[in-house]
Amino acid sequence: MIALIQTLVLALDLYWWIIIASAIFSWLYAFNVVNPRNQFVGTIGNMLFKLTEPALRPIRRFMPDLGGIDISPIILLLLLFFVRQFLLTTVVPLIV
Repeated sequence: MIALIQTLVLALDLYWWIIIASAIFSWLYAFNVVNPRNQFVGTIGNMLFKLTEPALRPIRRFMPDLGGIDISPIILLLLLFFVRQFLLTTVVPLIV
């Protein structure tokens, strides 16, 4: 059971970095730092979008309009941190 929780924590950690990479990529794309016509850049952007959008869409639905600022990745990172800490501090001691 501990191995399953460790695997879940690793998956949460990997998804954490994917969300950060997606946010950084969106800033680079918005400020024209990366070439949007480059096929490799488009592929990376599409992959990051497809990995993060299903989790970010429900959060964006409930967020008020803040102009051009999107804080949904921050909220998702906080939720992931909560789930990770819950697993490590509450579930693991119950199992051990």
